[in-house]
Amino acid sequence: MCTGKCSKFIGISLYPLALLSIICNIFLFFPDFQTIYSKEEAEGLYRLTDEIKFMGGVVGGGILVLIPAIHIHSTGREGCCANRCGMFLSIIFAAVGVVGALYSGTIAVFGLIRGPVCMDEDGTWSRPFLNSTESYLGDSDLWAICKEPENIVAFNIGLFSALLVAACLELLLCGFQVLNGLFGCICGTCSHREVA
Repeated sequence: MCTGKCSKFIGISLYPLALLSIICNIFLFFPDFQTIYSKEEAEGLYRLTDEIKFMGGVVGGGILVLIPAIHIHSTGREGCCANRCGMFLSIIFAAVGVVGALYSGTIAVFGLIRGPVCMDEDGTWSRPFLNSTESYLGDSDLWAICKEPENIVAFNIGLFSALLVAACLELLLCGFQVLNGLFGCICGTCSHREVA
């Protein structure tokens, strides 16, 4: 596969991952698919997990990957690209995508490790798993600590895990594009022309 076709494949593959990251981050603002917790957070009450507000999925895995995806995709238009300058620029854009994916993945990891904000048995809103000696990720019996929002632990684990998987795939694809762009920039891209 030539570097231009490879760039096109990478660019197209990044689109759904960036969209998934944005959607997951937006859903995290609405625990249990309710708007009340976001409204209460806006009023100054502690209702949302801090990592949600860092916008890792929207900014990192979304915008900082989507913009490079558009350029990387355009680098590979019409089969093979014979433009070394375009391949060089794709290296820079792919590096931006790597930074975005790292940001999104790091935020997702911290969100998973530190756990969600929820109301416990005493009616106190806190992060009950933050300083726990046991990992709540492997023991679903601990999830009963959170009384409200309903199913918040599974909700957060699912969405932060999806963000982490998307970030890892974005990181791999953008990292591969850095190598692909470097190869295309130094060695040239293929340009097959049929001989009449």
